[in-house]
Amino acid sequence: MQVTWRAPDELVERVRQVAEQEGRSMNEYLTFVLDAATNPETAGDERQRLRERLARAGLLASPGTPRERPDPEAVARAGRAAASGTPLSDLVSEGRGEY
Repeated sequence: MQVTWRAPDELVERVRQVAEQEGRSMNEYLTFVLDAATNPETAGDERQRLRERLARAGLLASPGTPRERPDPEAVARAGRAAASGTPLSDLVSEGRGEY
């Protein structure tokens, strides 16, 4: 998968410099950092130090409470109810006549 990241030039440059210092590409470095920030199962000294720094900065994602999937029938009912409303294209067309 590919992701686009928007960030201030200064931050991108700092990330680029750190990645280079560690002998990694930016992609490898960002993948490493994001994995360490979101995966509580990561192990190893370097990752643990990074997780501790992210935790101190309030940026470490917590696993949270597991969520239950909604009842399939309730989802189907909601879909049917949503489909019975006014189409967005009609609302947009109506709104254009007011200007």
